[in-house]
Amino acid sequence: MTSFVLPHEVHGDGTHKVFAVHGWFADRSAYAAVLPDLDRETFQYALVDLRGYGEAKDAVGAYTTAEAAADLVELADRLGWERFSVIGHSMGGAVAQRLLALAPDRLRRLVGVSPVPASGLPMPADQWELFADAAHKPENRRAIIDFTTGNRRPAVWLDRMVARSLALSDAKAFRAWLDSWAGEDFHAEVKGSRVPALAVTGALDPALSAGLMRETWLSWYPGGEVHELLGAGHYAMDETPLELIRVVAAFLRDDGEHQDEHQGEQA
Repeated sequence: MTSFVLPHEVHGDGTHKVFAVHGWFADRSAYAAVLPDLDRETFQYALVDLRGYGEAKDAVGAYTTAEAAADLVELADRLGWERFSVIGHSMGGAVAQRLLALAPDRLRRLVGVSPVPASGLPMPADQWELFADAAHKPENRRAIIDFTTGNRRPAVWLDRMVARSLALSDAKAFRAWLDSWAGEDFHAEVKGSRVPALAVTGALDPALSAGLMRETWLSWYPGGEVHELLGAGHYAMDETPLELIRVVAAFLRDDGEHQDEHQGEQA
């Protein structure tokens, strides 16, 4: 098997290593709004571009969550990261759970931001058509983003999100990714995992809601938690970046390997 290195950028010098994995509509620039305010002394973050996105836009592959998890393990080895945490947004949340299935002993903590459950996301036929055709229809992408942010976001922002998505993703890869994150059920491979797992949801997102996380995430992960951000929809990084940082950093810091080292710190 030919080795592939995920394009990535590293921020921080901390001993707690963290992957940040983007979702279906963006490359690693999905995390741009939170970058200025990350704790770079405690953590070291590696933001990646999955195959078909950003600097990996032309990369060939199967475009599956399982392949992405293997790519992350390969990158961890190259970076010299023996143990690490992972943050995944939406589709990236499914990738993060695949990583849990592939390398459970290497994961310290798992965070899903509006994560797709490991059981996939079954859709009625008309909704599936909307998502499948989004590969080549910008208006479908806009409708999906608008719906999952509660139809409350400015038109200029919606247009910017669509333009970014079109520019930074390959249409064929984008379509192929849908079959994996929405259509594959691997929850039996992660059910019962003791790795602490946080799902952060947005109250304005009717699709990947706190209710869905209670039915899935909390039923699979004994160390699972769900935190709902009242002011966010599906894109908490853009909608409520400081609140997202506070919640996620507090969860990551509450790690047994470094509790004494950072005792008393606040997010």
